[in-house]
Amino acid sequence: MNQLAGKVVAITGGGTGIGAGIAKSLAEAGCKVTVGGRRLEPLQALSDQVESEHPIRAQVIDVSEPESVKSFFADIRENVGEVDILINSAGINIQKRTMAEMSPEDWERVLSINASGAYRCMYEVLPSMRERRDGLVVNISSVAGKRAITLGGVVYCASKFAMTALGTAVSNEIREEGVRITNVYPGEVNTPILDNRPTPVSQEHKDAILQPEDIASVVVTICALPPRANVPEVVIKPTIQEWV
Repeated sequence: MNQLAGKVVAITGGGTGIGAGIAKSLAEAGCKVTVGGRRLEPLQALSDQVESEHPIRAQVIDVSEPESVKSFFADIRENVGEVDILINSAGINIQKRTMAEMSPEDWERVLSINASGAYRCMYEVLPSMRERRDGLVVNISSVAGKRAITLGGVVYCASKFAMTALGTAVSNEIREEGVRITNVYPGEVNTPILDNRPTPVSQEHKDAILQPEDIASVVVTICALPPRANVPEVVIKPTIQEWV
């Protein structure tokens, strides 16, 4: 029996990287997937590339804008149904990552997307999940949400620590109501966010670290678990030496 067949899935940051990998895998597993991101073109390209029983729906969302978030989830409710699985994968980083170089505007922008964006999306789906006593939220965080990593930078680490606390605290509140929350902490993954590194990353290094499909494989496994099984958190690291 396919535990995922027909499940309604919302994925933010789904046009590229980890979000796109998860969207592809869940669609191929039989889910009704809607991917969201700030640019429609990569979202639509993903939808066109994936062959599945339920075509991937592409919708624009800016998780830093409350009205955009509301419109995104209203569209899913109206056209597909209540969300069974939410994947919070939208995230950014900046090039000037030290306290000395970073601007207050950059601080606000990263927190608004990485931390507050996840909160806004959870706020939209949790009421119906709690009412049905069923649902899953997967927060794609980072090992920078477990320990403050120099290369991650001040605001990125702060935003991912906030995401960690958000997922854990909400899980403590609702875990006896049938709703599960998983915080996923990937190490280095070959995604477009690497393009914002202060020092360019070689193709050899990109090929050696984790790939989006590696994270997608773990997330699909978590999503396919029966409601009685909860995975509070999981760390996924590449075999090679990581940044510190």
